[in-house]
Amino acid sequence: MALNKKRVALVMGVLLTVIAAIAATVYLYNNQEESEPRGIALADLPLGPEECYGIIVDSLDMVEGKIRKNQFLGDILDKYHVPYQQIDKLSRKAKKTFDVRNLRVGKKYFVLLNRDSVPTAEYFIYDPGPYFYVVYDLRDTTNAIKIEREMEIKERIASGVIESSMWNTMMDNDLSMELAANMEDVFGWVIDFHHVQRGDRFKVIFDEQYIDGERIGVGRIHGGQFRHYDDDTYAFYYEPDDDNFVGYYDGEAESMKRAFLRAPLKYSRISSSYGMRWHPIKKRRKAHLGTDYAAPRGTPIMAVGDGTISKASYTRGNGKYIKIRHNKKYSTQYLHMNGFAKGIRVGKKVKQGQTIGYVGSTGMATGPHVCFRFWKNGKQVNHRRLKFPAPEPMPKKFRPDFEHLRDSISLILDSYAYPTTAEDSTATDVSDATTSTDGTILE
Repeated sequence: MALNKKRVALVMGVLLTVIAAIAATVYLYNNQEESEPRGIALADLPLGPEECYGIIVDSLDMVEGKIRKNQFLGDILDKYHVPYQQIDKLSRKAKKTFDVRNLRVGKKYFVLLNRDSVPTAEYFIYDPGPYFYVVYDLRDTTNAIKIEREMEIKERIASGVIESSMWNTMMDNDLSMELAANMEDVFGWVIDFHHVQRGDRFKVIFDEQYIDGERIGVGRIHGGQFRHYDDDTYAFYYEPDDDNFVGYYDGEAESMKRAFLRAPLKYSRISSSYGMRWHPIKKRRKAHLGTDYAAPRGTPIMAVGDGTISKASYTRGNGKYIKIRHNKKYSTQYLHMNGFAKGIRVGKKVKQGQTIGYVGSTGMATGPHVCFRFWKNGKQVNHRRLKFPAPEPMPKKFRPDFEHLRDSISLILDSYAYPTTAEDSTATDVSDATTSTDGTILE
């Protein structure tokens, strides 16, 4: 009996050792990129084994890694036998090209090593994303060059029907959140995107960006049409010689822009409106003299108009908050912030759309949101009921040129029928939109 117990104990010990070894192997495999850079086969890189990032690499070895937290260029290159004096020289020379202090955590890099008895780095390549990469030459020249990747722009037209929200419609039809954000920038002064209704629909002509055949972003919106409550709103981008009048205009050449944005957040929802409500913390009915926009913690909060920071402080009720004086008539306030944006302080001038802080739940708040408050002549008012005048009208000398642009874009928009259901929402190249959805060939 004692012998059997010893055998069982021995078997269990072996099993535990094997399990521990497997667990350690899995852990090391899953964390190898974070712990140490790894070698990479040059043949695996896009340009083949002889040239990579414009460098002849047939006599070099390559190591791939990712920038880690609190890691600097010197930390990376020191292990590849690059003297500190040379790293310092490179850092100073590269400031105008791409400052090495701008290396970001999690972004890829490659080190090209010679094959001497003591392998030394000859190049450091920082590749943060699809748009560009930077080559730091560590040889005698000690130099840096930033290479912009060639981008292809396709002009596209997209349409959609709202079921629940603009953003859900975009995601359900592979039309990117970036396009939704750009549309909000264009139409957001005149259409309340927090109150679009089911059945509202849109058409938009925009630039889509591609690198190496892969879609990587959305560029400018050239024109769009939004049907809200059966009322069509048009927008056209116009760029005359005078920079003061560059922007979006409606069909009557009136600027789409207003003095204030309708909301201080993108991708948010109204969780509590202006007026009387049941206070979730004080447990009684109380006047709510603001509008609550719920969003994930850390979501950027924007100044709704140009102005000057008059307060940036903390109180028990408001939490971290900012107040902006826009002019003698209007002020706005943003409550319950998680924190302020860099450089925000009393007396600082801010521009419309500038990030001033981040969504949080400081003060008397039950969840992450911003309570947005609006003052008119020293009295808090419901900003969503206010109508703000349009800016200075377009000069008459620009009207003929604008009207020609408007008519050409309208022809494309009008030829592309609204979808009848959300499932019919789609996007296509503008060149393919010369045939309308009912099959009619356009002249």
